[in-house]
Amino acid sequence: MMSIIIFGSINMDLVVQTHRLPQPGETVTGDHFLTLGGGKGANQAVATARLGASTYLVGRVGGDSFGQELLASLNNFGVNTQGVFIDKNSSSGVAMINVETGGENTIIVVPGANGKVEQSDVHRLNNILPKTSLLLLQLEVPLEAVQSAAIAAKKFGVTVMLDPAPVPDNFPDRFYPLIDIITPNQTEAARLVGFEITDQEKLNQAVNIFLEKGVKIVIIKLGEKGAFYGTEKERDFVKPFAVKSVDTVGAGDGFNGGIAAALDRGLPLKEALKWGAIVGALTTTKEGAQTALPDFKMLENCLNE
Repeated sequence: MMSIIIFGSINMDLVVQTHRLPQPGETVTGDHFLTLGGGKGANQAVATARLGASTYLVGRVGGDSFGQELLASLNNFGVNTQGVFIDKNSSSGVAMINVETGGENTIIVVPGANGKVEQSDVHRLNNILPKTSLLLLQLEVPLEAVQSAAIAAKKFGVTVMLDPAPVPDNFPDRFYPLIDIITPNQTEAARLVGFEITDQEKLNQAVNIFLEKGVKIVIIKLGEKGAFYGTEKERDFVKPFAVKSVDTVGAGDGFNGGIAAALDRGLPLKEALKWGAIVGALTTTKEGAQTALPDFKMLENCLNE
């Protein structure tokens, strides 16, 4: 049985729900406060685990109560956390999230232990890479460590999938040939290619740039409009899955997790994209990130419809 490794961030999300987001310098009254497990790495690990994939998470938490809570929660979701290092000299990563009634949000992240992920964390990948189908990466831990993880994966012939979020100021061109699948949203893609993506022509231009730099599959997330994907042989839109959205936090992570879980099962790209669209959409129908991610039965019901 193959498995998926997620190398990335683990956060405690401190969530405030409010009728509207404040303007700069303004104070508004919130309606509810929640503490929830988060971080793009942890979210994507929960997404793949809930869809039935054998999932390993490699990263760091702090030596605080948040760290223990996060590990316990991940284990309950079925994520293997043996590759998570407890950094007793750091706090756990924290994300402060404001969510308005319509589902829009603003997020401030304090990296904590995530900011100290390094080569020693990459070394923990080596024991499990030989039995791995896919390595899923994001950029909430230091870029140098993420790139080293990709290099390690390529040595074992493992598919590398990168969610380039948040986009760094200087993303190195030498990273692109290590990436099999890149999944930016529209804003992130625009920052990486250097121009606004406003129509299909610009989408095609962006895909061309990523392919020329060495990426094999480009998937640009378009929010409520679905997604657009491109390879050397084909390009097309991915239809959105219609739902009533209450909270968009974690939707992109669900999208990535759905694609990864489908590819781990050996499904073709188009079917994997359908999984991603459904999982991402279903994630927006509940509050929070990890607690909102659907399980395989929910996905299967939607696929059958």
